[in-house]
Amino acid sequence: RALCFADRVVVAIAHRATQSKRGLFSVPERLEILRAVFADEPRVEAVEFDGLLVDFADRVGATLVVRGLRGAADFEYEAQMARMNRALRPALETVFLAAAPERSFVSASLVREVASLGGDVSGFVSPVVMRRIRERGSGAV
Repeated sequence: RALCFADRVVVAIAHRATQSKRGLFSVPERLEILRAVFADEPRVEAVEFDGLLVDFADRVGATLVVRGLRGAADFEYEAQMARMNRALRPALETVFLAAAPERSFVSASLVREVASLGGDVSGFVSPVVMRRIRERGSGAV
C-alpha cells in the first residue's frame, strides 16, 4: 500500500528489534522471505540495519517512514517513536497505515502461537511464509 504514495519502498529489518522480541525467523531468513514475496516488484527493496532508524533513513535517502497500526495501543507506541524520530530528524515524516479491519487482530506472536499449536495460519501470511513455517514443523515455531 505504501507504493501508492512513494516511488520506492525500503523494508528495513532492524537487528535490535529482533533481539528484543523472539522472532520465528532470523534476520537473513526474513530478508530472503521479503525478497521472495516482492520478487516481481522492483520498487520494493528489503535490507537490514543496525542503530537508529533516522540514521538508516539518511543513508538510504528516505524522507518518509511508513508504519502499520492495528489499533489504539499500537498508535500510542508508534506516535511516541514518531515524535522521537522527528525530534532527531525534523525532515523525516512518519505516516501511519491502519490495518484492514478484518486483519486488525493479527500479530506475529499470535500467528506464531497458533502455528505452534498446529492451527492453520495460511489466511494470515504469504504463501512463502506459510511454506517456511511448514518446513520448520509446528513444534519448531
